[in-house]
Amino acid sequence: MPMTTPLPLGPNQPADRPYRGGAGIARFRGVPQPGPATPEDFVGSTTELFGGGAGLTVLPDGRTLRDAVADDPVAWLGEEHVRRYGSDTMLLVKLLDTAERLFVHLHPDDAFAARHLASPHGKTEAWAIIDAAPDAYATLGFRREVPLAELQRWWETQDAEAMLDAMNRVPLAAGDTLLVPAGLMHAIGPGVTLVELQQPTDLSLLLERRALGEREALLGLDLATAAGALNRGVTDLDALDALRGGGEGDSLFPAAADAFFRADRVRGGAQELEPGFSVLVVVDGEGMLDAGAASASPGLPLHRGMTVLTAHADGPLTVTGDLHAIRCRPPR
Repeated sequence: MPMTTPLPLGPNQPADRPYRGGAGIARFRGVPQPGPATPEDFVGSTTELFGGGAGLTVLPDGRTLRDAVADDPVAWLGEEHVRRYGSDTMLLVKLLDTAERLFVHLHPDDAFAARHLASPHGKTEAWAIIDAAPDAYATLGFRREVPLAELQRWWETQDAEAMLDAMNRVPLAAGDTLLVPAGLMHAIGPGVTLVELQQPTDLSLLLERRALGEREALLGLDLATAAGALNRGVTDLDALDALRGGGEGDSLFPAAADAFFRADRVRGGAQELEPGFSVLVVVDGEGMLDAGAASASPGLPLHRGMTVLTAHADGPLTVTGDLHAIRCRPPR
């Protein structure tokens, strides 16, 4: 593999997104904020924004990561992954920071995305909160069943307050995690910085469209079609608790996430990591990442705010030092 990995990745923040944010990413990385509407940092990305034009990670040799993986998928992803998924990394990692409440929106599942949006993936996602204002929150799923006629009324009147009032309000603090299955209406309040794992698409259906046109907000679909992607049923407290819980061992997310992506807590002190394509996000502290003998890379110093790309060909990895990191990986 021509690229030397593990590879630190700098910011990759598309400009002029339709909501404000990015200051939390700048603080986390220790770099200037590139603009007031740069709330998303695409890390280790083989995914473009819907409509194209931005989002792909560019490697130091000038290739996109997507092209590099396509050139040598086994080295990047491993034989077992390639047998099952081909050269698709099956993963998009973002840093996300909100200066204002996000749109009330949802994401389609795989079946809807294939049928209506010509995409092999929908968008289930999950969040690991790394910083949050004291009153930070998200809204997720409905407290009551929502009739289609009421949804139509919300859309026509753009009554965002009514949408939010029908949803569960979930407080957020640093260290919290939350799985967000495709189909659940949600929004994130201001003052939240998080690591987001998701399926590798940029598919969002915005029921609250603000300044966007109707077709832009719904990815070219009409409301009757888009409503088919929405879970209008009740998401009760037991269901919310299940989405907030972690998995077995060091897994950040419930077992239901494993079909889409994995995220593991990594602590220093000579923790060994199995080979594989991943994005390592250093949440706090300092340490060192050492790759196996198969890698040409020397030991890599780690510190808060770093994002590091690893490949299967690196072999086993060892993390030492006093640090806390999140290792983001494709599904099993």
